[in-house]
Amino acid sequence: MGLWLLVPEYLRLGGWDLVRGLFREGGDTPARLAMQMVSESALCVNRVRKKDSLCHQGFSLVNGLSFLATDESVHRILDGKSVSDYGDFQSALMKIRMLDGHYGDGEKILAIDPHRIGSSTKRTMVQKKKRPDLPSAKTMQTFFCNDTDTGQPLAFTLSASGKTCSQATLQLLDMVGGVLGQQNALVLADKEHFTMEIMDYFDDSHAMDILMPAPGIKGINERITALDYRELWPGYSIAETEFSFHNSVRNLRLIAQKESATGKQHVYKSFLTTSDKDADELLSKVYPKRWTIEEFFNFEGDMGWNRASTFNLNVRYGRQSLALLAQAAAFRLRKNLPEPYSRWTAAMLSEKVFTNMEGDIRVKDDSIIITYYKDHEVLGLREKYHNISQQLENENISPKIPWLYDYKLEFRFK
Repeated sequence: MGLWLLVPEYLRLGGWDLVRGLFREGGDTPARLAMQMVSESALCVNRVRKKDSLCHQGFSLVNGLSFLATDESVHRILDGKSVSDYGDFQSALMKIRMLDGHYGDGEKILAIDPHRIGSSTKRTMVQKKKRPDLPSAKTMQTFFCNDTDTGQPLAFTLSASGKTCSQATLQLLDMVGGVLGQQNALVLADKEHFTMEIMDYFDDSHAMDILMPAPGIKGINERITALDYRELWPGYSIAETEFSFHNSVRNLRLIAQKESATGKQHVYKSFLTTSDKDADELLSKVYPKRWTIEEFFNFEGDMGWNRASTFNLNVRYGRQSLALLAQAAAFRLRKNLPEPYSRWTAAMLSEKVFTNMEGDIRVKDDSIIITYYKDHEVLGLREKYHNISQQLENENISPKIPWLYDYKLEFRFK
């Protein structure tokens, strides 16, 4: 029942136009099957068609269907689109979210990070360790870019084992840069991005800068320990020098920090950047924002970024791209919820709101009427969703739901 709360948010995001534009062949049915995949992502479940616990009529109805799509039909429509098609879908959604204020105002501070997902594919694959203390396993490589002010994802890309981190990252940056245009952005990266190819990309860019930690290799360690440091407060000092990759003529800015404690050895860390911002600001205020991308994986991973049952790149890319639409709608819904509900994880939101709301569905004239009983009170839904069709019209958004045969939606609370 709670999935109906996402319908107004899909209308505000232009979700149907995005999905219908992606699956334009074959009429509206493929797009409605795609809406089922979006709803599955919102519920944080995979292969929902195999579960007996979901009400057939209730779940399928919100997607404009009278049935639950089979695995074969879902795979077929996803496999019918290319990786490029799904990239275009992400770019279009990114533009909409940017106009809707999902990424904050002013200069963009972005975080990029490789995110490795365990895969149950039967294909022969290179096995990787997600963490040093874990055994090697089949892994799908994803590469995300998130806004650090709001924690929201801009885009992601996938790669097979043959593509390097640099190649996949540059592909992701091209996608994000194509939407940002000449808008200034500072990208916060990880040690895995410490390559000449990535630094050359940012050194040539007039709109994007990068800040990343440098690995503790011998050449860098010897250089930063010999610098003259400027103490900012007791036990913490910074210094700067230049750094060049081997066989490169580019001189890059290397910032080092030294942490000292009485009776202990100094601890050195270094960062490479193309930004001209103050070193203290970059290290103490800006770079800590990078951890918002880790929070995103922890809070939103259950929507489809913590599992990969197949390694068909275009199929997985399509499924996870559609999950971005569900995540964007859930983000809008959270903004209408009071604390602590607004800070729930995706799995908790699914359990407490989308699947456990008590209610009633009926049709009257040209409207689908959703009635919620009691559960809505602690969530404060009445104030935000009462007379929702009129609210949408006031926002210059048509209240007619295209994938539900142009019915309008009304909520009642008892």
